[in-house]
Parts: sequence; C-alpha cells; structure tokens
Amino acid sequence: MLKVTIKFSLICWLLLQTAFAKPDLFLLKTYDDNKSVVGWVMSEKLDGVRGFWDGEKLITRSGNLIHTPSWFIKNYPPYAIDGELWTKRGDFENISSIVRTKNADQRWRQITHQIFEVPNQSGGLLDRLAILKTYLVANPNTPIRIIPQVAISIKKQLSDYLEDVVNDNGEGVVVRNPNALYQTGRLSSALKVKKYFDTECIVLKILPGNGKYINMMGSLVCQTDTGKQVKIGSGFKHKDRVNPPIVGSKITFKYYGFTNKGNFKYPVYLRVRVE
Repeated sequence: MLKVTIKFSLICWLLLQTAFAKPDLFLLKTYDDNKSVVGWVMSEKLDGVRGFWDGEKLITRSGNLIHTPSWFIKNYPPYAIDGELWTKRGDFENISSIVRTKNADQRWRQITHQIFEVPNQSGGLLDRLAILKTYLVANPNTPIRIIPQVAISIKKQLSDYLEDVVNDNGEGVVVRNPNALYQTGRLSSALKVKKYFDTECIVLKILPGNGKYINMMGSLVCQTDTGKQVKIGSGFKHKDRVNPPIVGSKITFKYYGFTNKGNFKYPVYLRVRVE
C-alpha cells in the first residue's frame, strides 16, 4: 500500500508538469588529475536544481516548466541564462520540494538562481557572464546571482579549493576553460571535480531490512546505463527506508572507484532523480 501511495504521488506530480522541448544544454565531464587546468577558472559545484531561463520561462533540464512566483522572474533578462536554483549547502531535498511545487509559495524567498552560463552570447565564459552582470546593474532586485569564477594559476590551487569546499559540506568544484565559446553537449572544456564519483542507476529490486531495519527497506539492487548491477545499502535516511525509491525509478549514488573485480567501491545512495 505504501509503495502504491508513493508511486501515485509521483505520477500526480508528473502530470501536473507542463512539458516543453528539452533544452540543448552543456554538460560536465569528469576531471582527470593528469589534465592541466592552469589558466582555467574554477567555481563551487552547487547541489541544487538546474534552472534554464530561455528568455521567457524557467524550465528544468528535462524541459518541464518550473512554477515560480511572478515576482521571482519579474526582472529576468530577455535572453537565456543557465544556473542552479539553490539555497545553501546540504539542502537539496528542501530545494527540490520548493521547485517541484506547482502552487508556488513563500518558500521561494529562500531560493537564489546561481548563474554559471549565459548561452548564445559571444566571447569566452567571462565575457558572457559580463553581459548578465551589466544587465543586473540596470535591473536589480532579482534572485539572480552570478557564481564567482576564480582563476587557476597553479594546480595546487584547485586541490586546496576542493578541500575547502568539501570540508564545508560542499559537493565539489567545476573547472572551465574561460576562452571556450559557448557549446552544448558534454564538454571537455567544462569538468566536475569531486573527491568521489557519482552516477545514476535504475532500481531493479527492493531488498527487506534486518535488525533495526526490520519491516523497512534494507538495500536496493540497481542497474546502470552500462548494464552493471550494484547493491546499495548505505546513505539512506530513516524516511528513505520507510518510503524507498520505487522499482523503475532512477537514483544517483556515489562511489570511490572500482574494486579489482570491476565492482563499484563503497556505493552510497544520494537521492532520487525525479526527472
């Protein structure tokens, strides 16, 4: 009965969304420590909900309309901007709850739109962001914030910055080539840097718990896009074990490399990927 209720709630939420064409966005590749990024710029990778403003409306990465209060987007620019809808570190569930609500409420006062890209503009990354900066001077009082980009002069600067972010409960760092023109797709000029890897998988089976998890979910058996199966038993909060992700849903988990047999090392549940 519990699983049916969860599934019904998810279906209801999906039906309430207004679908548009999926936007053509840029995506991050994973940083390789052998790659030199001296001369690039770095910024904190914010763990929020991606919000793409196409000049008229705010939509998700999958093309679903985000129902914001009218005041939130009142002074938005007449051109595209891309960024994370965000509150603070470690607050993803709250952010997701606010953004997914069709009837926007006062909780949107917590949200800022942290911008990392101004698509379809000329010049390098900093030139494109400067266009938005000029706009915000003439059109203040918006939730838009431009994510600071820090120049990398030596390699150690990146590792020190990553350490600071992670130690303060941040997710990681993004490094980008500031001279690259705007492109879409998964780019070699835009990389995510983390102390761990993460990927997504489809839930195949829910295994029952034992001991203190009796009558609750114990672990999940999932399969990645490559066909590799993984059993995930850690990272869940109590409410996740009572109301586990449904079979067929997509979840994100982190891991710390691979074992000698090619299995995911220390897989840990992070969240359900709603979209």
